[in-house]
Amino acid sequence: MMIYSAIGFYSLILGLAMSFPVIFFSIKNFKDNKILDSKIINFSFLQLLLVIISFLGLIMSFVFSDFSNETVFNNSHTSEPLFYKITGTWGNHEGSLLLWLLVLNLFIFIFLIQSRDLLKNYRILTVLFQQIIIIGFFIFLIDTSNPFNHVFPTPSEGLGLNPILQDPALAIHPPILYLGYVGSSIIFSSALAATTLNYISKTWATHFKIWVLISWIFLTLGILLGSIWAYYELGWGGFWFWDPVENVSLMPWLALTTLLHCVLVLEKRSTLTSWVIILSISTFTLSMCGTFLVRSGILNSVHTFASDPERGLFILSFLFILVFISFFVFFVFHKSNRQEIISFSLFSKETSLLINNWIMMYFLSVVLIGTIYPIFLDVISSQKISVGPPFYHKLIIPFLIPFLIFMALGPQLKWIKSRFDEKIYLIFFLIISFITSYFIVKNFSESFLINTILVGSAFYLFLITIRDFLKKKKINFSQNLSHFGFSLFILSILLNNILSNEIITNLRVGETFENEKLQIKFKELKKYEEKNYISFKGYFLIKENKSKEELEPELRVYNQPNIVTSEADIKTTFLKDKFITMNTVQNEEYFNIRYQVKPFMLWIWISVLIISLGGILGLFKNKSL
Repeated sequence: MMIYSAIGFYSLILGLAMSFPVIFFSIKNFKDNKILDSKIINFSFLQLLLVIISFLGLIMSFVFSDFSNETVFNNSHTSEPLFYKITGTWGNHEGSLLLWLLVLNLFIFIFLIQSRDLLKNYRILTVLFQQIIIIGFFIFLIDTSNPFNHVFPTPSEGLGLNPILQDPALAIHPPILYLGYVGSSIIFSSALAATTLNYISKTWATHFKIWVLISWIFLTLGILLGSIWAYYELGWGGFWFWDPVENVSLMPWLALTTLLHCVLVLEKRSTLTSWVIILSISTFTLSMCGTFLVRSGILNSVHTFASDPERGLFILSFLFILVFISFFVFFVFHKSNRQEIISFSLFSKETSLLINNWIMMYFLSVVLIGTIYPIFLDVISSQKISVGPPFYHKLIIPFLIPFLIFMALGPQLKWIKSRFDEKIYLIFFLIISFITSYFIVKNFSESFLINTILVGSAFYLFLITIRDFLKKKKINFSQNLSHFGFSLFILSILLNNILSNEIITNLRVGETFENEKLQIKFKELKKYEEKNYISFKGYFLIKENKSKEELEPELRVYNQPNIVTSEADIKTTFLKDKFITMNTVQNEEYFNIRYQVKPFMLWIWISVLIISLGGILGLFKNKSL
């Protein structure tokens, strides 16, 4: 079966070679005529086709268990189901980077086809900037992360895919997340090309907005899938735990969300061009930083793929070159437009947008510092610390209140200046929101004041977005839908945090835990043999508030690699989740039982889907703020 690896490797080499005619004809065509040379599109398509063939070669090596391929040997096993053999293709460092390269080529080819009506030189420069990134990834793959390295002599069996990656949600999580990450490369290349040619305008913004939306939608959905996977697979019992690799996906999302709003303003008002350029560079830089942190081995996380410093050093050096190029273009070619400086009152849409932009950048800074500070401290003093949820909560929550209020106010205001006497209803909704919040939170004495203000702010945004649906109907429907989804998201998170409760205890089979409100009975433990693992399933009877529920968490012992995983059992309703996990206690007959009641978990997932749906509708309906 080595034929598939050979085809994949030589296709990769030929794909790299295609970059040179693309660059040659791009430079040649830059000043020749007003029409884009079809050779550029043809060679770009050929390059895409070769990378597709290379990726298919790797897939086939996994499907046929070609253990002469080092990547297959390290990440597959004959006992694995076919689905996980295929998804194992990108469930590792080398395969995931090949998928990155595939999406890079796919996006630049779609860009060439989709941008036919735009300035020819802008299209060419975008291709050239994108080819710099593509060549870098080709070299990175071939030199340090070749997915087609051989093992000799050929082993009879592989080491197997990490069991926690053998899950349907995680199988589709990386490709969707990469579409978001790699979409930022087109944003980066397009912004640099437009800056170089002084082409940033309303027309450009309309085209550019499509790529920002595409990247934002996929990144949002990718983060959602990863969060759902971590919730039920890792047994964390929550939707977000500020894990470093969670953070490196959140940071470009924050930058991308801010960029999206700036592009909408640029499309409408021809302002905030500097914001657009800087955020475009920042989004891609943060995406690349995420790649560096995950693949350098300096982050300790269940998500990390590689622990080879040489790979991390390559990405860091490549990132430095890209950042240097981007800053050179910005400072040399960007010309500030004096017409952008338009006076506006404090009570205006511009003020609201700028305030929220700065708050979003503050959130981004907090996450960035919390993620990289432990790394620098380790390098400087060899001290190892972990920055957890308390750090982020203390720094983010106070600023979340004005953020939610200004997010509610912004769409209600007019450009330049709004009349306060026309917005009396905003005060009315604010009062209603805080009264509602008071009655919800009053039974919970802990952090009563801050929780009341937080929930009140979230309710305020929630009520305002509902009003927009009823009042404005089809006007800015996609924006209103995303804002409504976000208000539901924040409200669900806050109520989930305030109303959750947890019991942690140790039980043997047949024993019962009991308190005033709850009874947990460990009825029995059964053993089942599956294709590539042995399952030990616990049967629990939960009695709570006169209701009964049977939950069945399990422990899985995988045969290759030999790893034990804990699988949560979750009973989901519209209002709450009942979540239970069990783990062995070393050298004891007891099992550690963790039972949680998590209100509004379903609404957290639904709200993110609503946010994404708003973005999808925005692709098909060209409406501004």
